Amino acid sequence: MSEPATPAAVGEPELHPHHHRHHSPAARRALLGAAGALYITGTIGSNVAPAWIDDHPVLVLMMSSRNRNLFASYPFIEPVPYAIVGFLRLFTVGIVLFHVGKWFGHRAIEWTEKQVGEMPTLYRWFERGLDRAGWVFVLLMPGSNLVCLMAGHRQMNVRRFLILLSVGLVIKLEVLWIGGRIFEDQIRSALDYIEKYQWWMVGGLFAVSFIQGGRKLRKNPPVALIEAEGDEDENDVDEPVMP
Repeated sequence: MSEPATPAAVGEPELHPHHHRHHSPAARRALLGAAGALYITGTIGSNVAPAWIDDHPVLVLMMSSRNRNLFASYPFIEPVPYAIVGFLRLFTVGIVLFHVGKWFGHRAIEWTEKQVGEMPTLYRWFERGLDRAGWVFVLLMPGSNLVCLMAGHRQMNVRRFLILLSVGLVIKLEVLWIGGRIFEDQIRSALDYIEKYQWWMVGGLFAVSFIQGGRKLRKNPPVALIEAEGDEDENDVDEPVMP
């Protein structure tokens, strides 16, 4: 990790000697439990979306407000529930992942690196980008799990993160709503086309999820979850604090 240039350097991180705070094992378990619950519901929502998005769009978005689900829900949902449910789901995920990155720091990043396999280069790029212009990443990629995780890891100011996340999500929801309106006929046609096979697709998606998840857990158990019971003293080193 490179040294900060000077305090006068615009956008460069500054070291804060007291940014580390100890959290009780119960609090850390609760945070990881929330992250796990969001992951499980997100996986279920993504997998059942082909079958439920037309009849139960609100339920699908409550479980998973991925771009494709938000986009495909347009013909079947009113603007108000779309905006409220989509915003709250994505906002909750963003806050939880931000605090996972903030509380567990490099442990969470190391585990993520093992999962995706290509993190070293991607991590360094995100690290430099977030340190220099973190607001741009959060504003333009508010639904990115990696951006939220890295923003917490790089100690972005919480208030700034929440404001940027909120504005970014509003923009994202509006863009996907407009896109759904433009391609409404194509969305309906696609769902009609797969209607006969929708539950076969759902079963296949669940099978892929279980296989991938099982392999990842066997190869690389969640480091953060394992160490949540332990003490953080050994890793209490100062990280750059984003403005």
